[in-house]
Amino acid sequence: MSDAGKAYDPEQTAKILAEVAQQSSRLLEDFMKRQAEGKGPDLAAQFKDEFGVAKAFMDMWGNMLSNPWKVAETQAKMFWDYANLWQNSWLRLLGQNVAPVAAPAKGDNRFKDEEWSNHFLFDYIKQSYLITARNMHEAVAGTEGLTEEHKRKVDFFTRQYIDALAPSNFVFTNPQVLRETLNSGGQNLVKGLAHLLEDIERGDGSLRISMTDERAFEVGRNVATTPGKVVFQNDLMQLIQYAPMTDTVAKRPLLIMPPWINKFYILDLREKNSYIRWAVSQGHTVFVVSWVNPDRRHADKGFDDYMFEGPLAALDAIERATGEREVNVIGYCLGGTLLGSALAWMASKKDTRVASATFFVSLLDFSIPGELGVFIDEQQVQALERRMSERGYLEGSEMAGTFNMLRANDLIWSFVINNYLLGREPFPFDLLYWNSDSTRMPAKMHSFYLRNMYLKNALKDPGGIKLGGVSLDLRKVKVPAYFISTVEDHIAPWKSTYLGARILGSNAKNGRGVRFVLGGSGHIAGVVNPPAANKYCFWTNDAMPETPEAWQASAERHEGSWWPDWQAWISTVNGDARVPARIPGEGGLPAIEDAPGSYVKFRLGAKPA
Repeated sequence: MSDAGKAYDPEQTAKILAEVAQQSSRLLEDFMKRQAEGKGPDLAAQFKDEFGVAKAFMDMWGNMLSNPWKVAETQAKMFWDYANLWQNSWLRLLGQNVAPVAAPAKGDNRFKDEEWSNHFLFDYIKQSYLITARNMHEAVAGTEGLTEEHKRKVDFFTRQYIDALAPSNFVFTNPQVLRETLNSGGQNLVKGLAHLLEDIERGDGSLRISMTDERAFEVGRNVATTPGKVVFQNDLMQLIQYAPMTDTVAKRPLLIMPPWINKFYILDLREKNSYIRWAVSQGHTVFVVSWVNPDRRHADKGFDDYMFEGPLAALDAIERATGEREVNVIGYCLGGTLLGSALAWMASKKDTRVASATFFVSLLDFSIPGELGVFIDEQQVQALERRMSERGYLEGSEMAGTFNMLRANDLIWSFVINNYLLGREPFPFDLLYWNSDSTRMPAKMHSFYLRNMYLKNALKDPGGIKLGGVSLDLRKVKVPAYFISTVEDHIAPWKSTYLGARILGSNAKNGRGVRFVLGGSGHIAGVVNPPAANKYCFWTNDAMPETPEAWQASAERHEGSWWPDWQAWISTVNGDARVPARIPGEGGLPAIEDAPGSYVKFRLGAKPA
């Protein structure tokens, strides 16, 4: 094995061990105190099967054992894979070049260290794991007789189990960790223990893995830095108006409505990848909703409150600030679901203030919920509602943990290796800083959203949902609409967003048109893809056939970012009307404070009111 790492320093190791002992004692004391006061975690509840995993796996075992020939076939296949591995390993020891029996998938960074391929033992461990993982997953996925709900759960949690047992996650089977341990005399593991205790303390008794050096960033200083002013606020949001970068601007302002599951500055991380800054540079008067990070005071805020105090209040404020009644609106993810709901409500009220609607990876039809569907069924929603009723909201760390599980190797295990096994500090990365900046969900709103959107999939049905006493019908929405979805999106699968796009009345022959665009990559990277990066690609199709497969079959591929395509589309919608650039605070609404405002600066870990 190659030589790497720092020399063993016994004095430094002793110092770290002393700090670890002191920190461990403090954590244990805090834990016992919380248990005595009844404020600690409900340990009994943690053993309840709220996810319904045990039931799903019992169902799988019952169906699997009822077909012993299928089990025998799986065992034989795995036996021959191992036999081939043994044969190839001996041939390799004898100096022959042989193809691997099992190789990591493209983009699997767990086995990128050269020792995984160059060293006989680690190559054998790697291939043995991959063979076991492949056969285990195929056996589970091939089990017949399972309900769709149980099939999804078994598949998802089997993959979680397989990922957790990867040899890269253990000291003596990870060549990089073993190298570091030998060279530092175990100092990396001591540092890793210190990091583990710090993360438990930071999570107030629960493990909250550090993904980045949070001290390296500050909202408003080196992220979310596009100049602007907060010009309006209410209980649920602040409205930011950004300073112009052109002498004249499009007559119609542009309102961006992000999800309240995450914070808006994913669209304003740095100058070079800020969609907000780019939109301002294209001559738009940009307004952005910055949602509050709720606490128990917002427990009774419902989905209709988010509509009235979000987009509808923002439209009123923009008209006062600019004098313009017609506005182009963008909704991102859950913000797009809210936008669709608001448009249906406005259509019933004959309210025509939205001139066009853009949907970033947004679901209107939830028939294909993606991997999030694993966490959403009646049993789990009831359990979630019980927890939310106790405090009035869903804690942001719970939501973040769910999303991290969707990409466990990248968002959990890679940091376990870096922070705890290698004993390194997490690398400062703005995207992961944003990802760690979680938000809470008000109890009433979140229960309504899960039950009506996911469980019932009622938004797609005429009259399926009522907001503010109005029965919603997306077919009444006739505004021009632009949908950008991404091909690798596990949160809002593009085939489901496509079905939602076809529901809008804009898609009807007497409507004004829907443009559906499919971008490369996933839910975040596929959206935050500036032209200058020249990454990924996107597909377009002027037609909107009945199925997403038919759309894809005749779609045209384009290299690079979809942003210019959207700008060309919105320019056609806007026409040539231009006005002098608008300065935030100098219109009908005075400035309250500088962007990015105070609502966005409340971070997870602060004590709720």
